[in-house]
Amino acid sequence: MSFKDRLYLILTGIFIASLITSNLIFQKFFTWTPFGIYTFEISVGILPYPITFLVTDLISELYGKQKANQVVVTGLVSSVFVMSIIYLADAVQSTNWSPVDNNTFHTVFGLFGPAVYASMIAYLTAQFIDIKIFHFWKKLTKGKHLWLRNNGSTIISQLVDTATVLFLLCFSGVIEWSRFWILLENGFLFKVLIALLDTPIIYGVIYILKGKIEIAPYDKGLT
Repeated sequence: MSFKDRLYLILTGIFIASLITSNLIFQKFFTWTPFGIYTFEISVGILPYPITFLVTDLISELYGKQKANQVVVTGLVSSVFVMSIIYLADAVQSTNWSPVDNNTFHTVFGLFGPAVYASMIAYLTAQFIDIKIFHFWKKLTKGKHLWLRNNGSTIISQLVDTATVLFLLCFSGVIEWSRFWILLENGFLFKVLIALLDTPIIYGVIYILKGKIEIAPYDKGLT
C-alpha cells in the first residue's frame, strides 16, 4: 500500500471517529466565553464536528471530489450502523448487578430519534455542499488560494448544517422555536471561528506533504 493510500485510510478513520463521537455526546451543553467577548451556549457535540469538514477539505485537495464524496457516504453508513447497535444495547435489560443500569445507559446513550434524523440530514446536505463549493473555487482559481476555498466552502456549509439541524429539531418539537435564532447564532459563530483556526492546519499539512504525495489537479472529479 502506498503512502497516499495509507494517508487516505487515516483521514477516513479520523473523519468517521469525529462524526460518530459528535453524535454520541451531543446531549451535553456547555458555555464558553473566549477572551470575555462573547458567550457561547453550545453542545459538546460541536467540538469534534468541525474536524469532519477539515478532513473533507484535505481529501478534496489531495484526492479530488470523488474520494471526498466517498468518505461522506462511508461516514453515513458507519453512523447508521453505530446508532443501530446503540438502540439495540439500550433496548436490552441490564442485570441487577450491572455497574450501569437501564436508566443511566438510556440517559447517556438513548439518542432521541428526531435528533439523530435531523443530524444525519444536516450532515449529508452540508458535507456535499462543502465539497461542491470547495471544488468550484479550486477550479475558478486554477488551484490557487487554498485559504479561500477552505474557508468559503466550510463557512457556507456550516451555516447550512446549523440551520438545517435546528429547523428539523424545532419542527419535530425537540427544541422550542424561541431558541432557534440564538442557537443558530451560537453554533454558526463557533463553527466560523473553528474554520478560521483550521486554515493554518490545512496549509501546514499540505506543506508537509509537498513532494511526498501528488495533489489532485484542480479540474479532477468536477463532473
